[in-house]
Amino acid sequence: MSRNNQEFDTFTRSVERILAVPKSEILRREAEYRRQAAKNPNRRGPKPKQRSAVRASQGKA
Repeated sequence: MSRNNQEFDTFTRSVERILAVPKSEILRREAEYRRQAAKNPNRRGPKPKQRSAVRASQGKA
């Protein structure tokens, strides 16, 4: 029985540490990761859509 309590306490402490990070910090880190990942020319999977220079200069999206 005490082992279950110890595991529960460990789990609870871990969750509290994760939830202690502000959402703004998580979003900032994810955006930074996406910028780094977008620079990889050998990336697998679907590529993100990019606006062409001509359409961007005309103001059309």
